[in-house]
Amino acid sequence: MCIIIFSCNNSTKNQHEFTNDLVKETSPYLLQHAHNPVNWKAWNDTTLAEAKKDKKLIIISIGYAACHWCHVMEKESFEDSLVAKTMNKNFVNIKVDREERPDVDKVYMKAVQLMTGNGGWPLNVIALPDGRPIWGGTYFTKKQWQKVLVQITENYKNKPESFYAFADELEKGVKGLDLIQLNTEKADFTKLFLSNEVKKWSSLFDNSFGGKKGAPKFMMPNNYQFLLRYAHQNKDKKLLNSVEKTLNKMAFGGIFDQVNGGFSRYSTDKKWHVPHFEKMLYDNAQLVSLYAKAYQLTKNKIYKNIVLETLEFVKNDLTSAEGMFYSSLDADSYTPKNVLEEGAYYTWTKEELKSIITTNFDLFSKYYNINDFGYWEDDKYVLIKTIDDVSFSNKHHLSLNQLDNIKNDWKKQLKKVQKNRKKPRLDDKSLTSWNALMILGYVDAYSAFNQKEHLDIALKTANFIVNNLLSKEGKLYHNYKNGKTTINGFLEDYAATAQAFIKLHEVTSDKIWLEKANDLVKYTMTNFYDETSKMFFFSSKEDTDLASKIIEYQDNVIASSNSIMAKNLFALSHHLSNNSYKEKATAMLNNIKPKITDNASYYANWLDFMMNYTDKYYEVVIVGKKAQEKRVALQKKYLPNILISISNKASNLPLLENRFITDETYLYVCVNNTCRLPVKTIKETLKLIEN
Repeated sequence: MCIIIFSCNNSTKNQHEFTNDLVKETSPYLLQHAHNPVNWKAWNDTTLAEAKKDKKLIIISIGYAACHWCHVMEKESFEDSLVAKTMNKNFVNIKVDREERPDVDKVYMKAVQLMTGNGGWPLNVIALPDGRPIWGGTYFTKKQWQKVLVQITENYKNKPESFYAFADELEKGVKGLDLIQLNTEKADFTKLFLSNEVKKWSSLFDNSFGGKKGAPKFMMPNNYQFLLRYAHQNKDKKLLNSVEKTLNKMAFGGIFDQVNGGFSRYSTDKKWHVPHFEKMLYDNAQLVSLYAKAYQLTKNKIYKNIVLETLEFVKNDLTSAEGMFYSSLDADSYTPKNVLEEGAYYTWTKEELKSIITTNFDLFSKYYNINDFGYWEDDKYVLIKTIDDVSFSNKHHLSLNQLDNIKNDWKKQLKKVQKNRKKPRLDDKSLTSWNALMILGYVDAYSAFNQKEHLDIALKTANFIVNNLLSKEGKLYHNYKNGKTTINGFLEDYAATAQAFIKLHEVTSDKIWLEKANDLVKYTMTNFYDETSKMFFFSSKEDTDLASKIIEYQDNVIASSNSIMAKNLFALSHHLSNNSYKEKATAMLNNIKPKITDNASYYANWLDFMMNYTDKYYEVVIVGKKAQEKRVALQKKYLPNILISISNKASNLPLLENRFITDETYLYVCVNNTCRLPVKTIKETLKLIEN
């Protein structure tokens, strides 16, 4: 059994047979291992120095609190005293929360992928005393793990030189993966390049269930942000239909919690049905943005409901009293027999459901597929829909209002039962980058639906970051828990936070957010920028170097920090009339362009950025006493190729300067700060943009 310990006083220590150094940490994942018999230590300079001094091999075991297979390996191996004895005798053992130390995770993940061709979590690596990896993999059974430990210990004792030679070669390989060559050719971004990549990419689409063919299925929000934009701007109805199918199937699937709202991390099958049940803040934040934008384009009520239900989940389960957002809910939860089991909180037997839904059970079964389609395993069902509510209500001769009332009653009954279940465990640390993504999600929801609560929540979190995670010198911190910030920010923190602050400025007109965003970008230019490649390192120049200096440029489940930063530079170049920012952003995109060919899904945010160059990109300036009213009306439309600057008073910002006229409200449509004659209506504005 994994036990989370939130305090470490003497009475708590006495309740456990074993206690190691992790009891001093704040990460829930590390605290889960604080009472293993393994002498775990945290990743820090002291621990690494100890390994060098004692000339001992290092075990680096990386995971996160919501990870199901991390818990399995802990129970099987790390809670076993014989395994622990082997580990403690021959190794310095380091536990790493990948979410707290993405820099460490990225280096060793690349090494394992080079060694094995695969990656994942738990990530288990054995390294030389200097930290360079020599062996690695993901999950291992107890028997496999013991065998590996014994073999490597013996081989290192007898032939250490072979390990050092291997480490030298592997180090070169890892460093080569992040090598960015400065592209000295003239930047040339064309619609033909984009269309070719989209055409190749589309051959991988699943035309039945949406997403990418095969399983497992990850949601990849930045993929669909780009494809939605590309389909819209190129009037590609076939592609738009494919994106909508994906969004619909994800919304209908078990990957979306049909009772409580919110998305799990990924689906284990091709129909978005059975997830690994962990719910991550970063997924839900980005999916709020995606569905909000999809609603602006399609006005599909499904998408609005998904946004509102997801935000309700975030509010109820992932929001602290201070206004920060927690990291995740675990995949595993306790059964009535007090056994940790994957998905226990979310799954149902048919007998349970019959006892809960005492009226309309036949209708319930059809709506949520309590049949072969919705069956999982061990007599359990995961609720999944197959059609939208309009089609379902027509098929069963109900009005939409009747169906809504029936559904609300079903959810009340199911929630009532879930209150007697043990909720999944909460990872209650807050990460700056993920919080910034959630701020952006709330801002995008506010733009789409104009609900003031969404803006208020975004502002509360943004102000908390400024007041508690940003130093006077401009340095951001990465983590926050119980009033403590212990880890310097990474590029992802600066990039995501600057992005969120720029968007806050665009919807509030408060220039403090633009100034804060610019300060963050200037700090990264000083502390993260690589003059040789014209890209940004993932870690600050002030931080201790790892085995490899990472430049994160591939978009994954979260867009790469360099692609977000390039977009920030581009946006600020317009807001602040700073041409050097645009030159840097253009150079970054030009560097990445050769890597995109045949790999579009791993560069979706870069492709989205490229569309700012291949199509017209507009600055829409709204100035006057009704500026906010006009902004609200404008953002009812999906307009991915505009940047907004608003003010209800005179302003010295470059886009707003000398444009305020008392008692009037004008809208200016500009390209590169060259503006058409001002207009007064949204209709006239849209005509200028669409032409």
